[in-house]
Amino acid sequence: MKPTLLILAAGMGSRFGGLKQVEPVGPNGEAIIDYTIYDAIRAGFGKVVFIIRESFAEAFKEKFDKKLEGKIEVDYVYQELDMLPEGYTLPEGREKPWGTAHAILVAKGAVKEPFCALNADDFYGKNAYKVMADFLTSSTDDSEYSMVGYQLRNTLSDHGSVSRGLCEVDKNSNLVKIVETTKIFKKEEAAYSVEEDGSEKPLTGNESASMNIWGFKPTIFATLEKRFVDFLETEISKPKSEMFIPSVVFDLISDGEASVKVLEADSPWFGVTYKEDKPLVVNKIRNLIDAGEYPEKLW
Repeated sequence: MKPTLLILAAGMGSRFGGLKQVEPVGPNGEAIIDYTIYDAIRAGFGKVVFIIRESFAEAFKEKFDKKLEGKIEVDYVYQELDMLPEGYTLPEGREKPWGTAHAILVAKGAVKEPFCALNADDFYGKNAYKVMADFLTSSTDDSEYSMVGYQLRNTLSDHGSVSRGLCEVDKNSNLVKIVETTKIFKKEEAAYSVEEDGSEKPLTGNESASMNIWGFKPTIFATLEKRFVDFLETEISKPKSEMFIPSVVFDLISDGEASVKVLEADSPWFGVTYKEDKPLVVNKIRNLIDAGEYPEKLW
């Protein structure tokens, strides 16, 4: 059974100022998602499911349906604010989506096979899809999940500090925990983080960083259903509360309900958060095309 690619694309892109998920960055108007799907197809994925808002549907279908026809199965699932369990109602004034865990949960009816969930606006590199596809097609334990770890130095910015989840991994490559670390700066070939007291803590740059690319089995859906109800019990009235998939994963590891294999991919990572990021992304994709990693025209 071929694994499925689940692309989380329901975010509003408020910092970007538009629908950054389909922003052209390739030489023929390709978005980052185009490269994501191209890499997934050559790694052996059989289906792509877009998690979007219904208001995005026309833009997405116009952008992807025709070019992907005959290349990979395509489906759309809508993540709306009022998609809540029975007995819960949308609080007045709520505008923010419920978070990445809710985004995955709404795909329950569309995904019956092992799947990879990732961000729409991040470029993960072809090796990430290869190691993920290998894991999803070979792992037989329904409670064994995975994530791709990136060398910290490959995720840093030349333009200021970043926040990253630094992974603690045991000798069997299982995730122990992720330490959310803010204010990480590039420093020559290494890096350092700024502590609360203003002091600098040196890092090697070799640390494994989580960039939100996860491998799950369909068993995750029942877990998410239960935990989303628990989340709503305490958080529904908070207008900015979100249920993030890393938090769910940490709880599962802590409770002994799941293990998470950290897969290493020697791949570049880059993303689009602000408008100012776009020229850098365009340049990096150009360099990959020139190096023969991608054809000039993808489709």
